[in-house]
Amino acid sequence: MFRLAHISDVHLGPMPRLSVAQLASKRITGYVNWHRNRRKHLFGNTLENVLGGMRQAMPDHVAITGDLVNLATRTEIEAAGLWLETHFDPHKTTVVPGNHDAYVPGALKRATATWRPWLQSDTPAPDGSLFPSYRKRGPVALIGCSTANATLPFMATGDFSRKQAKAAGRLLEQAKKDGLYRVVLIHHPPVRGAAPVHKRMRGIGRFAKMLKQHGAELVLHGHTHLDTLHYLKGCDGPVPVVGIASASQGPGGRKPLAGFNLFEIDGEPGNWQTLHRRMQLGGEGPGMVENEAGVIALEESL
Repeated sequence: MFRLAHISDVHLGPMPRLSVAQLASKRITGYVNWHRNRRKHLFGNTLENVLGGMRQAMPDHVAITGDLVNLATRTEIEAAGLWLETHFDPHKTTVVPGNHDAYVPGALKRATATWRPWLQSDTPAPDGSLFPSYRKRGPVALIGCSTANATLPFMATGDFSRKQAKAAGRLLEQAKKDGLYRVVLIHHPPVRGAAPVHKRMRGIGRFAKMLKQHGAELVLHGHTHLDTLHYLKGCDGPVPVVGIASASQGPGGRKPLAGFNLFEIDGEPGNWQTLHRRMQLGGEGPGMVENEAGVIALEESL
């Protein structure tokens, strides 16, 4: 059995001091939003407790689906690199970026350069592109897609391009031929209506067409800070699409408490079994509890 853990939307704090020049951009809106809202609930030792609970679950691999930082300053990007280095073995952890990691022009390039060991494919692409990434771990193929791009103020959209869809489709097809369990990692939810218009993913139809043609066993995303489960049509049946609360969400907010997804994957091609356990902070104390509503055998859900 292969155990895959999933966290997202880490939003590492605290917010660094920003210069006037740094604030003279879209960052000013994010800076105000942080101080008015996010810092009230993304605080304390919440993230530390989530990581502690995840370590106790002893996953074989960890997927992190974006938004490691808040405003993508150089200081934040470097701090996130140190955080990854401290807590996660690059061979046992796969990261894809989110919109906050590409908050302003140039930020995504710096972030991917700093976090490259956790992003890159087992075999680098001939053209040097990072995404889609492809990693084989045991019976599992992890295919990482990037929707991260800099956007205008008050926008948090993502983009799943035609080029990336074609390349990811080829990887899904190859993984299927190799008899692997295929997991697609992406930041924005590739489901219509799952995010407001100003936070949606452009290319949802393209993603759906890719899955319908090539299939997958599981799609993991973040962005909404919600514990969700949707399904998309795949060539061999419905594909579960699973979201997760922010890994730093403390008590008292409108969004669900922080936690992690844990998937226990077993079986063989054509007969995969997947048990999903949604682990969440208990609200009192550092311990994690299993959210019974989230315990589902994905292959028996419809």
